[in-house]
Amino acid sequence: MAEGAREASAAVAAEDAPNASAQLPDRQSWSAEGYGRHARFVSELADVIVAWLSPRPGERILDLGCGDGVLTARLAAQGAQMVGVDTSADMLAAARERGLDVRAMDARELAFEGEFDAVFSNAVLHWVPEAGRVAEGVFRALRPGGRFVAEFGGHGNVAAIVTAMRAAARIFGGDEALASPWFYPTPAAYAAILEAAGFVVRRTALVPRPTPLPTGLEGWIATFRKPFFDQFPEERRGEVIAEV
Repeated sequence: MAEGAREASAAVAAEDAPNASAQLPDRQSWSAEGYGRHARFVSELADVIVAWLSPRPGERILDLGCGDGVLTARLAAQGAQMVGVDTSADMLAAARERGLDVRAMDARELAFEGEFDAVFSNAVLHWVPEAGRVAEGVFRALRPGGRFVAEFGGHGNVAAIVTAMRAAARIFGGDEALASPWFYPTPAAYAAILEAAGFVVRRTALVPRPTPLPTGLEGWIATFRKPFFDQFPEERRGEVIAEV
């Protein structure tokens, strides 16, 4: 590795339930309370990617898509100096209640220059199709020799759920495109994006991760694809959800 090169590791997970708190073009919105009830498994399943990060006391680390700050606080408790960014006002408010330094910022428009020893992201980047812009911003945010460690939904993720929503859209006269706003790359495709941004890629993996849903599929789709169901008349939404 050339002196000063930034390193990157990415685990692209093929799981039964993706998540994040980045804002979507189709006005996906987030509730900290609902997220905690329907999707706390996301932060609870982060042990592997936290081990990849291996935070050291005193390191300055950016949590990209920090959500309600549960995982950010966990890293801070290990001695890291954490900064979190997110676009959801409700999530940021919940993170601030935990005493965290968090800021409203889009993953595609990171306003940092050589400030961090590491950038960390868990279950966020599949919500941002403009992956090249994200990678370039992360690279700029890192100090020479810094590292980028991220986990997000990978190739083939939630394919059966998306297929069911698209079928429901046809049955009920909805827009199929709203069924899947996500970016689910193969490890090779994402490695190429990172390398184009200047990173030396140390490892990537597609990790099968069947995930039990604490409130069932109905709770998951209500949390993560609200814009899809909002396109239907209110009196028919229950019927559409039941079909999916």
